[in-house]
Amino acid sequence: MTRGFRFNEKYLSQIPALQQLINLGFEYLPPDQALAARQGKAGNVLLEEVLREQLREINRIHHKGRDYLFSEENIQSAVQKLKNVKYDGLLKTNEAIHELLTLGMALEQTVEGDTRSTETARPDIVLFVNGIPFAVIECKSPKVEVEQAISQSIRNQRDEYVPKLFIYTQIVLGVNKNAARYATVGTPAKFWSLWKERQDKEAAMAQSIHRTLPDETKDALFSGEFATARRFFDTLEAEGVREITEQDRAIYSLCRPERLLELVYKFTVFDGGIKKIARYQQYFAIQRILTHVKQRDTEGRRRGGIVWHTQGSGKSLTMVMLARALAQEPDIHNPRIVLVTDRKDLDKQLKETFAACDMAPQRARTGRDLLELVSDKKADLVTTLVHKFDKALNVKKYRDESPDIFMLIDESHRTQFGNFAARMRQMFPNACYLGFTGTPLMKKEKNNFAKFGGLIDKYAIDQAVAD
Repeated sequence: MTRGFRFNEKYLSQIPALQQLINLGFEYLPPDQALAARQGKAGNVLLEEVLREQLREINRIHHKGRDYLFSEENIQSAVQKLKNVKYDGLLKTNEAIHELLTLGMALEQTVEGDTRSTETARPDIVLFVNGIPFAVIECKSPKVEVEQAISQSIRNQRDEYVPKLFIYTQIVLGVNKNAARYATVGTPAKFWSLWKERQDKEAAMAQSIHRTLPDETKDALFSGEFATARRFFDTLEAEGVREITEQDRAIYSLCRPERLLELVYKFTVFDGGIKKIARYQQYFAIQRILTHVKQRDTEGRRRGGIVWHTQGSGKSLTMVMLARALAQEPDIHNPRIVLVTDRKDLDKQLKETFAACDMAPQRARTGRDLLELVSDKKADLVTTLVHKFDKALNVKKYRDESPDIFMLIDESHRTQFGNFAARMRQMFPNACYLGFTGTPLMKKEKNNFAKFGGLIDKYAIDQAVAD
């Protein structure tokens, strides 16, 4: 080990991260190969040939029982649509690309203009998915606060640096051995979050850092500026198992391919033009709900329950992400979702939040309006005040026995019990009732919730303060 490496402590973060990512299924490209894959141009951020190959491999046109390959013209057109999205500020452009990646939306093709970058920046690690830069990781020495990685990432997103990279990026991380924070593009420093894993197994996590790399992979990794570090890491490997670090945990939980894609496709929203990615309590609450509602009682009704997340924890966005997850769940066919509140301001706020996230619901303004929306199945997503169920049933004795109706009830400690709630259940006797609240509960209310279906997930104020 050379004296130069001994004091270059960034390798204590960057190389371990690369070793782990290789074990998680990523292929390592040394800087010279990565530059060659970008046609030798620092301004190119897509690995275009990889992208073309993956478009050929993944895409098929199904027609009359046969599969057809994409034509070369279509492949080139797809690459150009992704490459030549007109730059309209970081977040607007990122939103357009996110829609293209997740929805396959057709975008107007424009001629790529001059780059706005005036500075050169090279992030420590970029994770490419099918040649597209999905995640950017900034690594720091254990002696450097992770906040410096965050500020560096935010700086690199500015117009005078490399916004052209970040218009494609979905997740950003700042890590050192002892700490890790994550966010998405455009996130201010104060909103970079800590991820606390609830599902991952220690053994799988350990395997991602302890599995020995093949010699040819080591030859590629320990080349160029990393060549002098090989002896150090070979010695470390020979000494046996090392302790799992906070960096290891974050990379495994956020960057392994299946979790990375899930966070991008299901747990990222644009709220009024601001890009937001789920915090860990939102992600795991939704996962628990999806598991919960797949269970049925003897009458075939899906299990309901309560989500108790303290105020300020992003309850409305949790409901948005849940509605999207229910709509995408293959085991749930044609779900209809009704958002229920007990105050006009909450009803309006919830509708606006969903609309800002491109999930515009129909708002029932009267009991008759509610009746028409649900009885004629005019909308898959409806917002209403709880008392409108009483007014609707006064107009017509309507009953829908589908088990694939989901009642998402905001501030459910106020709306779940009493005459209005009874009328709601009279209209939808087999619906799945999911209550959301963040208000401290009296003992009687907790007992009522137990009858309602029990507690599905809890995120208490002491957890929020600690985070």
